[in-house]
Amino acid sequence: MTQLGLPEDIHACLFDLDGVVTRTAVVHAAAWKEMFDAFLRERDGADFRPFEASDYDEYVDGRPRADGVRTFLASRGIDLPDGDPDDPPGAQTVHGLGNRKNELVLEKIRTEGVEAYDGTLRYLEAVRAHGLSTAIVSSSANCRDVLRSIGAEHFFDVRIDGVVAAERKLPGKPHPDTFLAAAEDLGVQPAEAAVFEDALAGMDAGRAGRFGYVVGVDRVGQTDALYAHGADVVVKDLAELGDTE
Repeated sequence: MTQLGLPEDIHACLFDLDGVVTRTAVVHAAAWKEMFDAFLRERDGADFRPFEASDYDEYVDGRPRADGVRTFLASRGIDLPDGDPDDPPGAQTVHGLGNRKNELVLEKIRTEGVEAYDGTLRYLEAVRAHGLSTAIVSSSANCRDVLRSIGAEHFFDVRIDGVVAAERKLPGKPHPDTFLAAAEDLGVQPAEAAVFEDALAGMDAGRAGRFGYVVGVDRVGQTDALYAHGADVVVKDLAELGDTE
């Protein structure tokens, strides 16, 4: 293993955004809960079954927005029409609910701001100092704005986010396509790249893409689940991997 805590043959690092670089995963989880609880309350009345943290981990976290809506609704036996990507927030369609969630998360980010994980920023500096190439791989369409807000855009050679994925018609996590696109753009083989993820869907993508090393970042006490979904190692903070002083 190198000073970075990675196998010797790793030449590129592919980082998720929410929960790995920034503390926005909790903001997204709160926005999903607010949106889904309002929808379920209107549909089922006062005795509705709320959206739980386990629902977020299993059905939503790390997936593209519309996929998250579909997957959670399917878990409750609810079938809605897809609608159109520009459906108004709250329309009774997959895209309408997704747009309402995005409206809520942007409002929370505006009012609460965005924080970066200091350990991740130090690790990124070390990765760059050791000459490894880097990519940000996120399902978020707001990825570039979030990186700019924390002054971290310069850490990444390549950005594959919700906007780029839509342009290239790449399916999102748990499919490996966005990570594979990042590796290709960096000019490395999947076996030469490490994936850094906090979401179970991201673990699945790393395993499916046969990447050289998959690092699970456990921010919420799900170490066992991250290993079960394909992590090679799990840390609570990337500074634990080494050489970040």
